[in-house]
Amino acid sequence: MMLELFGISMTVVLYWAAKKLYQHKPKVYFSPLILSPLLIVGFLLWTGIPYETYNVSASWLTDLLQPATIAFAIPLYKSFATLKKHASEIIASVLCGSVVAIATSALLAQLFDLNLRMVDSLIPRSVTTPIAMNISEMVGGIPAVTAVFVIITGIFGSQVGPAIIRLLRIENEVARGVMLGTNAHGAGTSKAFEFSAITGTVSSLSMILAAFITLGVAPWFLPVLMMP
Repeated sequence: MMLELFGISMTVVLYWAAKKLYQHKPKVYFSPLILSPLLIVGFLLWTGIPYETYNVSASWLTDLLQPATIAFAIPLYKSFATLKKHASEIIASVLCGSVVAIATSALLAQLFDLNLRMVDSLIPRSVTTPIAMNISEMVGGIPAVTAVFVIITGIFGSQVGPAIIRLLRIENEVARGVMLGTNAHGAGTSKAFEFSAITGTVSSLSMILAAFITLGVAPWFLPVLMMP
């Protein structure tokens, strides 16, 4: 029983501690998405505990990602009128952003001469984790590697996005939400809600739309991009 609770208990405690630290010192390197995985890896290396042992119960948290993503439907319902008013702009922007994300991922992979499996793992990096892992598996990637790329993209986007918003003086709530949700998925959406409820809601919708667009586009668009 203790073994079954070990992974999930340690993950929750370390994430909680990292979040508390981040609230007092909001620096990017103290972000729970960075600090808690590093602490877990360090602990496993220090104790010699195999990853498989840790993952026996920690995998439960991964399974909860999908229902957690569905929970974004609540703010979407509450702001339905605003979303309906700007539907065409949101869809067009997310479509462009998703295609650019796939294309730049393929170009980066070619630039660094990654093998095909790593390319397939990198492609869904701008999509929320549970769907990105499914896309990765569908196109021949490695879901665990994809999850790492997704986290890196989310952290980078959630930190750089607000700086770009300030630099370009983007005041429109819909534009802010589309930018953060399309490019930085869950981490960006969390940051979007710090701007306003509308920005966060639009970001939620953009994140979901980006996932479905990538799911539909990546399998046939990727071979075209990777042609010699």
